[in-house]
Amino acid sequence: MDEIQRLIPHRPPFLFVDKILEVSEDGAKTSLSVSGDMPFFKGHYPGNPIMPGVLLSESVFQTGAIYLSKQVIGAEELTSDSVTPVLSRIRDARFKRMVKPGDELVISVFMVDKVGHFFNLRGEVSNGGKTVMTVSFALALVK
Repeated sequence: MDEIQRLIPHRPPFLFVDKILEVSEDGAKTSLSVSGDMPFFKGHYPGNPIMPGVLLSESVFQTGAIYLSKQVIGAEELTSDSVTPVLSRIRDARFKRMVKPGDELVISVFMVDKVGHFFNLRGEVSNGGKTVMTVSFALALVK
C-alpha cells in the first residue's frame, strides 16, 4: 500500500487498488480485494451489495496512473510532485458482470498510444478469470 500511495495521490476511502502485481513497458496489472466493509456498500444496494460501475472504472484509472507514474514519469525523471496523471477521457465502458463483497479483482491496463501529454489506454477488470468490465480512457500529465 505504501508504494501505491507514493505513486498516486489517491487515499482511502477513495483508493481502489490493493496491490501492484506487475508493471511493464506495455501496461500494468493490479488487484483489489473487495470487502463488505467498503463504505459504498451501505447504500449500493442495502441487502444486495454491488460495487458501483463508476468505482470499477476508477480502479482501472488508478491502475493507469500507477503505470504512468512508474513507466513514464520515472523514465522522464520527473517527481510525482511535478506532474499528476489526470483522467481526460472515457470511451466505450462496458459492464459484463456484477462485483460483490468477497470478490478478488485483477485490474489490467495497456498502453494504446501517446499524443502529446495525453496517454490513451485500454483497461479491463476481471474476477476469477472472467471479464467484469472493459473501458478505453485517456490520462493527461498535468503539472
